[in-house]
Amino acid sequence: MESRRAVDTHLTLGGDLTVRRLGFGALRLTGPHHWGPPARPEKAMEVAREAVALGVTFIDTADVYGLGANEELLAAALHPYAPGLVVSTKAGEVRPGPHQWRALGKPDYLRQQAELSLRRLRLERVELFQLHRVDPQVPLEDQVGALKQLQDEGKIRHIGLSEVTVEQIERARAVAPVVSVQNKYGLGERRYDPELAHCEREGIGFIAWKPLAGAVRPAAGSALARVAAETGATPAQVALAWLLGRSPVMMPIPGTSSVGHLRANMAAEGIVLDEKQTALLDQA
Repeated sequence: MESRRAVDTHLTLGGDLTVRRLGFGALRLTGPHHWGPPARPEKAMEVAREAVALGVTFIDTADVYGLGANEELLAAALHPYAPGLVVSTKAGEVRPGPHQWRALGKPDYLRQQAELSLRRLRLERVELFQLHRVDPQVPLEDQVGALKQLQDEGKIRHIGLSEVTVEQIERARAVAPVVSVQNKYGLGERRYDPELAHCEREGIGFIAWKPLAGAVRPAAGSALARVAAETGATPAQVALAWLLGRSPVMMPIPGTSSVGHLRANMAAEGIVLDEKQTALLDQA
């Protein structure tokens, strides 16, 4: 059985920002419902430090994760940051309550949140600042324009988008260069296949959030369960290996509050799926 060629583990965003493609989503390092700080901050900081120790160079957070507590925790755990470590954040959503998320893209608000993120992360410049959601009540051009102004001022280096369509990507790129798109994507969630293909054509990083949805406990006899049994890997590791092989611009950011799960996730880079296994998963 012919094996697939090992994938490139790194990607360069915007021509000058190289990161390890398998990153870490920090959302889980918050309190219940991602509201406020975690119950055990020291344990959460241990996970963040272990991620860096394992070679993670891309960590994803947002101003509303824990209502700012997530950014503060990452800074407490990791500052001064290791050379080459990118802590990316986002703005453009508000949390009226523990179960509520609402887009808010007014330019003044985006600027305010960027300034607060810089303060909480103890940074003079965010290497990748993402528009968390497109606010339908505000022209997209105005939202991206606010980020472009921050970029011109040297407060952010690169601009990214989240949960966007091809049409929105191109409208944003008419205002400012876009180096990444963060959309929900995984084995069981492929509605953004057109956006992934577009990002690959245009050399834009595609950050897959919630990449393990439905992959941790697959149904017996499913394609994922079969490939996991064949490789001796966990279903989650197989799902991440499939994502890394899906596209050279793919950047999965699995999140966890467990050091053990973190180590297992990062080990997925070493799994090479053969063509038959890949085809089976492609069709799942």
